[in-house]
Amino acid sequence: MDWKKLKRIHFVGIKGIAMAALAVWAKEAGYNVTGSDVRDEFPSDDVLKKAHIPVRQFGKIPLCDLVIYTGAHNGCDNPEVRQAMQKDIPVLAHGIALGEVMQPYRQISVAGSHGKTTTSAMVATILSSAGYNPSWAIGCGEIRGLGLSGHFGRGNIFVAEADEYVTDPGHDMTPRFLWQKPDILMITNIEYDHPDAYASLKDVQAAFSALQSRAQMTIMLKDFQIQHIRFSHERTFFSLAFRGMYLGEFTLKVPGRHNVKNAGLAITACMELGVSHEKIVQGLLAFGGTKRRFELVGDVGKAMVYDDYAHHPTEIRATLAAAREWYPKNRMIAVFQPHTYSRTKALMSDFSNAFTDANIVILSDIYASARENDTLGISGKTLMEETAQHHLHVFYAPNYTSVEKFLSKTMQPEDVIIFMGAGDIYGWSRKFIQA
Repeated sequence: MDWKKLKRIHFVGIKGIAMAALAVWAKEAGYNVTGSDVRDEFPSDDVLKKAHIPVRQFGKIPLCDLVIYTGAHNGCDNPEVRQAMQKDIPVLAHGIALGEVMQPYRQISVAGSHGKTTTSAMVATILSSAGYNPSWAIGCGEIRGLGLSGHFGRGNIFVAEADEYVTDPGHDMTPRFLWQKPDILMITNIEYDHPDAYASLKDVQAAFSALQSRAQMTIMLKDFQIQHIRFSHERTFFSLAFRGMYLGEFTLKVPGRHNVKNAGLAITACMELGVSHEKIVQGLLAFGGTKRRFELVGDVGKAMVYDDYAHHPTEIRATLAAAREWYPKNRMIAVFQPHTYSRTKALMSDFSNAFTDANIVILSDIYASARENDTLGISGKTLMEETAQHHLHVFYAPNYTSVEKFLSKTMQPEDVIIFMGAGDIYGWSRKFIQA
């Protein structure tokens, strides 16, 4: 694709969080960007609004030179994508498009089952603070201390998440990150996820191995040593050694040992890019977190309300452990909405053991993927029954209304309430505060 000849790009399914990031990059790069999606509210709505990108409901394909589509909403079978094909308008799946726009740059790809959003945002923040003026496409809303999830920079570096999910379910099963060719590949961790795409952990590992074979350099946790982690006054302090060399102490405005590991990767990558120690310290401190990653939404009385994207057992444990480290004496209430029947069933045992650090657990019904039609014989109540075998205070509240009613009767001053999940729960925390 000759991107220099393009003027108008249309994004089908633009509200997808990764799609929105690429759309913002395209808008800032000078393209005329339009998008279509369903009417429902999504976390990306604010991003698209701030980027002044018009979004309408699915319907008739507009005049454009290229269509970029998401694997959701039927992928290449989406009616708008089919219209484009009939009109001989080029179409690209999001993963392929992202790989193409990254080609002219020095590519920094962040892969992993968990933490890639935060780690890539840390790298982009450090590089931006240091004056490198990078481009980025990161699957989140706003990045505190940096800006929107996508950016067209004038420098020669492009920072992007490298997603292991498939390009177009049912049509192109190529892992999306294999369209990238990283100069620096960062791998946070590898765990079993996406049971609708991978049959086993071995298959997931094979995909990551294929990505590593395309990279010029790979950075993983084994490359450095984290030392002296401590938490105080909503700050995280730690020191770092890299290949036996002490690098000094760093400070984060985000909680959790998992974020210390993310920061270690970001620091190491920025060192390889030539960023000075002083600039790395300053840039890391400027990073205030990303939307929906332990995001403080507000308070109800003296109870603090957080929102988090955690939707895998490991992420739930990490989020709750991080909150416990910052608030060791507060009562913690976890409100979790399971995401997809396939993931919930495949990881049922892990989910049921993931809420150790919460004092009270509230589980809602499962939020189905747009690709799912089969409940697999389970529900949120099934998960509640399993979790109750490991936790004393577990409750089933199928929807927002029942969650609000339960919390209103249960919450106390100084509680820490954390809404977690990848479905429509992202709006529940704000609704609860308003109510």
